[in-house]
Amino acid sequence: MSIDERAVLDHLVLDFRQMTAFAADPWVFVRGEGVRLQDQEGRWYLDGLSGVFVTGLGYGNERIIQAANEQLRALHFAPPLHGTSPPAIELTARLREIAPAGMRGEHGVAVKLLSGGSEATETALKMARQYHKQSGHPRKYKLIGRYGGYHGGTMGALAASGGWERRSVFEPLVAGVLHTHPPACQRCPFDKTYDHGACGITCARLVERTIEAEDPETVAAVIMEPMSISSAGFVVPPPEYFAILRAACDKHNVLLIFDEIITGFGRLGMWFGADYYGVAPDLLACGKGMSGGYVPLAGVLIADRVWQAFLGDPDSRREFHHGHTFAGNPVACAAGLATLAEYEERDLIAHAVQLGGHLHARLEGLAETYPFVRDVRGAGLLQGFDLATDTWPEAATPPGKRFEALARERGIIARCGNDFVGFAPPLVMETAELDELCDIAGACLEAMAP
Repeated sequence: MSIDERAVLDHLVLDFRQMTAFAADPWVFVRGEGVRLQDQEGRWYLDGLSGVFVTGLGYGNERIIQAANEQLRALHFAPPLHGTSPPAIELTARLREIAPAGMRGEHGVAVKLLSGGSEATETALKMARQYHKQSGHPRKYKLIGRYGGYHGGTMGALAASGGWERRSVFEPLVAGVLHTHPPACQRCPFDKTYDHGACGITCARLVERTIEAEDPETVAAVIMEPMSISSAGFVVPPPEYFAILRAACDKHNVLLIFDEIITGFGRLGMWFGADYYGVAPDLLACGKGMSGGYVPLAGVLIADRVWQAFLGDPDSRREFHHGHTFAGNPVACAAGLATLAEYEERDLIAHAVQLGGHLHARLEGLAETYPFVRDVRGAGLLQGFDLATDTWPEAATPPGKRFEALARERGIIARCGNDFVGFAPPLVMETAELDELCDIAGACLEAMAP
């Protein structure tokens, strides 16, 4: 079938994008190889963002492709209202093995398999409310997120998110959701300086004060990302932050939810951000890198003590009242198993640590060369920097968006807000490719220099 592509493009709905402008300058990808993408015009781009924090194993991984193909031929769908499949069982077993140790308890974690990140965070929020209702605290329903956080596009996940840019057009959202200020040390909302904790980690202690002010017997859960990068900025909490949060949640019988859609599966140089901070949540939402982007796949890891509240006689209706048609799909699970095997057998998490150290050094070098590059931060293969907006006070285009346009022209993909640039390259990227990425980033900054 022949179609007029440009006549269609402004009627194709992409994420967070004005399609009239997109149709005037479309970007259509047609091929991926290794850590590079090719567009319809034949240009290749070094993927400095792993798609959108997803393609940790790059493009064209034959092991995952073969696993998915073999499962398609054997069983492409297992009816979730009636049963499960061998790949789902095997993937659950593998996730139980790599789950943060502090979540395992006496019986080990439980796993709810899903199709995407928004499903996972929505699931965790609903599970928190149901948990309290059937564990003796039915008044606990309030959820606490943070300003600037992003947890997904569904109504509950969006309600827990804190960026007005994506929320306000849909308000009013789900009731009972509160927000606190983020742990953004580089621009502290309390005008304090971190200095190895001399600030008192006010950002974390405010969460407990919010719980207390709302009546702890009404607060069900706190949801946070170990590190977050969204339109609201790139936030890297101080090392003490989550330990303080964990203690506050324990004190007031509040569940701690980690949104690890971005940070899970080696992105920070460990299996999970929970491992990076040494703090175990009660519920851990994961996705993106779970299948390397080859199929939609996500999940929620459920701490043993939480899961016990959902077990009982069938007539008790204690089962989790939530589901999705493609949750635990056998093809997705087969691809997920191959993905996890690749991370482990190729020692890619250790590689992320080594490569992350090199990336940090290169970004620090850019900051030394260009004074308008500030606050290099992050861990593993999730790192970035701010751009000082006062360097271009009369600029019509925010500096981050100017960098993004230059990056496209020069052949790299990054995550850019108005005043920050973030990188999340695939875990399979080699040092030479990372140097190429940083060299091009440097050329973009040189072109921006006043």
